[in-house]
Amino acid sequence: MKPTTNTNKDARKFPFVDYNYQASSLENLSGRCAKLSSSFRDISRDYFDIEDNKDFLSNAAIFIALIASALVPIAASASEMIHLVQVLPTL
Repeated sequence: MKPTTNTNKDARKFPFVDYNYQASSLENLSGRCAKLSSSFRDISRDYFDIEDNKDFLSNAAIFIALIASALVPIAASASEMIHLVQVLPTL
């Protein structure tokens, strides 16, 4: 619940703020919503036991395709830079 403000149209002061505002209590809540794992390996093992391997393989294939498509222009520009460095001394 937000603090309430009372304003008067004729007044040129800041609005009145109710400073008796009290936030809702979180005493009955606990921070535990999942079981605790002892290691990162347990977390990843649980994840891959639940997830479908085909979904993982398709995501890996898409990732490899994206990386390969990014490497093509980088390799082409590196090749052209090497060619430029070789040609510059002859000019």
